[in-house]
Amino acid sequence: MYGKAIKVILTLTLLALFGCTSSGVPKQSFVRENANLNLLQTVAVMPFEGGGRASRIRELAITQLLANEYFDVVEKGRVDVFLQQETLNPGAPLDEFTLRRLGETLGVQAALLGSVEMINQSRGSSSFLEVTMTMRLVQCDTGQVIWQASGMASGYSLADRLFGFAPKDTFDVTMDLLEELFATMQQ
Repeated sequence: MYGKAIKVILTLTLLALFGCTSSGVPKQSFVRENANLNLLQTVAVMPFEGGGRASRIRELAITQLLANEYFDVVEKGRVDVFLQQETLNPGAPLDEFTLRRLGETLGVQAALLGSVEMINQSRGSSSFLEVTMTMRLVQCDTGQVIWQASGMASGYSLADRLFGFAPKDTFDVTMDLLEELFATMQQ
């Protein structure tokens, strides 16, 4: 009798511990009413704001979009050449006319813009990464935001800390967050 109760308590405790990760951090998302993201065929992924690792996260975002077949993506080099020809700095605001030219020149219906912040945190003797992202799809012909999502993910997990496991690395934290944010397009 006591053996069964101890197994149940131990099982529930382990489930609770492994459920104590940062993936439960709320994400916020917006999809414009009457916007049909399924009609978008091709998007341009613009350089992300946020410094050093933002260009790498842009690459990971392109991979996620293609791997999950959300949209076709114009080669980032073509996007960068367009920005150079328009004498726009990466991260500079895009006005309505520039968005239209982007759409016409590259044959895209929307531009994906993003910002990233990465912070190394510590709790006790454990250090871990926190990544905060905001992404938005802007329709090229209207300049309207048709989708936007923001969220934060962390490499910290109470279960990892209790059992001595290493926190998630930058790649895993970033890919998890990208997946969660892009999934809000489907809702």
